[in-house]
Amino acid sequence: MFIRSSNVGYPRIGEKREWKKTLESFWNGQIDKDQFTKTMETIRLDSIRKQLEKGIDLIPIGDFSLYDHVLDTAFMFGYIPERFQQINDTLEQYFAMARGTNGQHALEMTKWFNTNYHYIVPEIGQTKPKLVDNRLLKEYKLVKETFNLETKPVLLGPITFLLLSKQYARHEWRKHLAQLVPVYVELFKQLSEAGVSFVQIDEPILVQDIDDDIVDAFRDVYEVFHRDVSNINLILQTYFDSVPHYREIVALPVAGIGLDFVHDNGENMKNINTYGFPKDKILVAGIVDGRNVWKSSLAQKATLLHHLANVAEQLIIQPSCSLLHVPVTTKHEHALPTELAGALSFADEKLDEIRMLTEYMNGNVTIDELIKYDEQTNVYFAKLHHEQEQTAETVPVSRTPYNERRKVQQAHLQLPLLPTTTIGSFPQTSDVRQARMKWKKGEWNDKQYKSFIKKEIAKWIDIQEQLQLDVLVHGEFERTDMVEFFGEKLQGMACTTNGWVQSYGSRCVRPPIIFSDIAYQQPMTIEETVYAQSLTTKPVKGMLTGPVTILNWSFVRDDIPRKHVLVQLALAIREEVLQLEKEGIRIIQVDEPALREGLPLKKEKHASYWEDAVMAFRLATSSVEEETQIHTHMCYSQFEHMMHIIDELDADVISIESSRSHGELVSVFETYEYEKGIGLGVYDIHSPRIPTKEELSEQIERALRVLRPEQFWVNPDCGLKTRKEEETIAALQVMVEAAREYRERLLAYGGMKSWK
Repeated sequence: MFIRSSNVGYPRIGEKREWKKTLESFWNGQIDKDQFTKTMETIRLDSIRKQLEKGIDLIPIGDFSLYDHVLDTAFMFGYIPERFQQINDTLEQYFAMARGTNGQHALEMTKWFNTNYHYIVPEIGQTKPKLVDNRLLKEYKLVKETFNLETKPVLLGPITFLLLSKQYARHEWRKHLAQLVPVYVELFKQLSEAGVSFVQIDEPILVQDIDDDIVDAFRDVYEVFHRDVSNINLILQTYFDSVPHYREIVALPVAGIGLDFVHDNGENMKNINTYGFPKDKILVAGIVDGRNVWKSSLAQKATLLHHLANVAEQLIIQPSCSLLHVPVTTKHEHALPTELAGALSFADEKLDEIRMLTEYMNGNVTIDELIKYDEQTNVYFAKLHHEQEQTAETVPVSRTPYNERRKVQQAHLQLPLLPTTTIGSFPQTSDVRQARMKWKKGEWNDKQYKSFIKKEIAKWIDIQEQLQLDVLVHGEFERTDMVEFFGEKLQGMACTTNGWVQSYGSRCVRPPIIFSDIAYQQPMTIEETVYAQSLTTKPVKGMLTGPVTILNWSFVRDDIPRKHVLVQLALAIREEVLQLEKEGIRIIQVDEPALREGLPLKKEKHASYWEDAVMAFRLATSSVEEETQIHTHMCYSQFEHMMHIIDELDADVISIESSRSHGELVSVFETYEYEKGIGLGVYDIHSPRIPTKEELSEQIERALRVLRPEQFWVNPDCGLKTRKEEETIAALQVMVEAAREYRERLLAYGGMKSWK
């Protein structure tokens, strides 16, 4: 059997974030459309060239995007909401859907399964799909002309696409599917006529708990594809977990089935051992971890591959999922400890592993060479000692009942009705970034850098007071990223120099690497927070990142239970919470935007995950005095089915991103009675547009239909780090005015109790 190598998808951002810089230069008007298009084409072709040089047999095209692959799919099939149809320029229209305009709000954005990538949520409405632009065909031809190379087009499958979309009645989804399938057929026919042999069609919805109706839909749809485009080899690709309906899915009339053998908890292999694998299909095996940064044990992978080769007639080796979720290459990482650096494998290195395993299976590399690779990359990790787990048993995880401590907090803080605040960060201007760069390069000493940060804090405390916000923040100018900042200060974590990963749009993050026991070493946020509080009589929030988010937004060792790491993180954050309280900070926000992100894709594993998440948050926050108000913030998630979990966190105030979902979250409170303080983000910070006072008043009014005025806070939906200063000030001014007017209306109405 001759075995081939493949790739599911490659990072878009470039080795040094050239993609991000090009996008933002175009948005800011620094380059024109022609230059933008040419530069993006160069970045796209460079990624193809690199995979070609790595010896990958089936190289994907269509994985590259100017913003998001789900948005690309919607755009290609004409799902363009009416509010954007007046925009004639297609590129301008595309980015308007992603980012909004001064007149129109953007499409919603949410998490891609259980990852830190965010996709744009398509709006179906009454649109009848059509093939507006076959971008896959264009890219296929471009790559073929450039490299004389046959590639594998990749696109999101119709069922996953529809089930991830919104603005249609769910009971009508089969009707919309029936309209969409012929458009896919048309696309496949065009690809076939151009000479395409393999197409990867991603259907990750298959790893979730889907009902029989969806399984039936897969049978119907893929039977149509097989009947109408039989000369294209469709690879039905899954990732992130095992396929629960294994027997039904492997029976579908496709050429190959892509399975994840890394994050499947052994279930895919168990199913293969129990039910076998069809002899007429290619087993496309996800062998190398596409979501974590540790090098593979190639000898262990070889054993697995031998087993798969015994059950499948045809085998392709690839990563477990798209390499979008890991940094591009380790070759620029010179600051990490040698042993740690030697244990890492980013996208390019993972392709090397794929090639080595493929060559081994084809007899061109020996097992001794694989063992030598493993020996060279083995790094000594001290075993976790777990002393902190015993410590955790003596730490409080509950507080005085909320209604009691609320009265104490209000007496202490004296906040008005509908208090206004922001989520935490303010714009990181070029001056802020340049100052940090000078400090990191050694051009500035610590004193110079701290002096600059203090000036920024003072400037924004003054701006907040002029805006008449009620609860202030210091602005987080000293932080590059809400997780990386703590990763640099906690023992057991390391930060990369160039380990960037796309989060959403042009926003990239550098996830820290957790390689050893986590321990608190020294105060992390005290100096800036206490300084900010010294400048104002209004309360300034202490700003921390919660343990669950740090865990979910880091690359964690894969040889230890995540719960052990979570407990250690919670205890470290608890130390900082108590330090802030000791310094007189009476509002402390412990952000958990990634609370839901690590939620397993299978429902049977949810309860255990939530139990650990709630435990960790309460471990970090429950030791404070009752007059200290604990806040938390969450964003980019679907909260409808987790309000009871949010309640169990026992935070005094929670702020939730809700502006892009246009009040859908508000309806949750019609049936769930939430007693604690809550701020539903009243405007979308991911869009450059300035909201109107009328829009924000409408958001407040909508919330107060189901929430009591005395529990409602008015805030943006997320931090303001990525916005421009003038946008930030203008939007906050509108927000404060809307809140003030509404507050006056409430008080004039005769008090809060009669409002509802």
